[in-house]
Amino acid sequence: MAIFVAAPALAQAGAAPQGNEGQGNAAQPAKSGDAVASIVETEFPAYDQNHDGQLDKAEFSRWMVALKDQEIKATGTSLAPAEVTAWADGAFITADADKSATVSKPELIAYLSGGAG
Repeated sequence: MAIFVAAPALAQAGAAPQGNEGQGNAAQPAKSGDAVASIVETEFPAYDQNHDGQLDKAEFSRWMVALKDQEIKATGTSLAPAEVTAWADGAFITADADKSATVSKPELIAYLSGGAG
């Protein structure tokens, strides 16, 4: 899956409360908006379990935890599960720019591109 190849950069691009994916916070350049949009467009349906075009907190967190796990593996860092969960919770709050309790594709793209918050 393309998202896992780009996972470390995407995870860091969001710059959520660092602690979705517990940052090893080596500054990496964010993926371009077009690349992020393409990945989101491709992967969004796999995480939108109820197919409503939005990610609720559980759906969003599942994706962010998967990204964080990939980042952790790629960087060789370790992070307690509670820290990953706390990071994903903070990421959701940041990504949900309109505070609708869901994250839309545009919100997710903005978040992962570093444009949220």
